[in-house]
Amino acid sequence: MSGNEKPGNEKPAPNRTRRLAAAAAVAGLEGAALAAWGIAMLAVGLLGHPDSPRQAEAGGVTVLALAAMPLAAAYGLWHARRWSRGPALIIQLVALPVAWTMVQAGGVMIAAGGVLGVAAVAELVLLVHPAATDALGIGRTAER
Repeated sequence: MSGNEKPGNEKPAPNRTRRLAAAAAVAGLEGAALAAWGIAMLAVGLLGHPDSPRQAEAGGVTVLALAAMPLAAAYGLWHARRWSRGPALIIQLVALPVAWTMVQAGGVMIAAGGVLGVAAVAELVLLVHPAATDALGIGRTAER
């Protein structure tokens, strides 16, 4: 501690387990993928020749806004913030039917849907594991 710091200003180290770090990484990758998709859609709308530039631009902005949720959840999980588990769980529960729809579309979407489905299931398993819930301060109630 330097001479200018006061003892009350110290931040405790996060109680991050390997599972929590892995969950943060998965959420971060999902958020980054959504952000890249949103930027690509926006670029096509602004610079390309889509059928509907306005629709491509609006879609890109919407996907960029959606990317904020997994990125915020990843930040919260990395820093062991209790609030982050809810958004992270919701994202995965929404991702499962999206993955199924992608697999049903066929072609290259089968692989993309498979990757999304595996990531969603892995994230759910990581988030409900007792080590992760304990690290977030959501642990089990006192045993009787």
